[in-house]
Amino acid sequence: MFRKFLAALTATTMIASPMVVSQAQAAPQREVHQVVKHGPHGRTVTKTTVIRKDNHRRWAKGQRFDRRHASNYRVIDNYRGYRLRTPPRGYHWVRSGNDALLVAIASGIIASVVTGAIR
Repeated sequence: MFRKFLAALTATTMIASPMVVSQAQAAPQREVHQVVKHGPHGRTVTKTTVIRKDNHRRWAKGQRFDRRHASNYRVIDNYRGYRLRTPPRGYHWVRSGNDALLVAIASGIIASVVTGAIR
């Protein structure tokens, strides 16, 4: 009897674990419901707005950098002021939000990412 219960509990845990992971990834978004009244007859309309809490892109080494997707894009000329190493020939440091990215000038491939380098 106890073995059947333990097997059922293990199976339930295995099935439910992907749902918990998917719910944890959906946390940065939240919905705001607003009731808006229009017109003299009091017609009620419910408006749903999705607000993203985390609005910047996560860059990774090996991705192609596109400045259209970067928030607060700038080329960093004074990299020593941000305690960044000297870029090799053919590379330059760029800013995306609070992150510093070492990007190849010709291809746009990201060679290094320093998160939170710019405050």
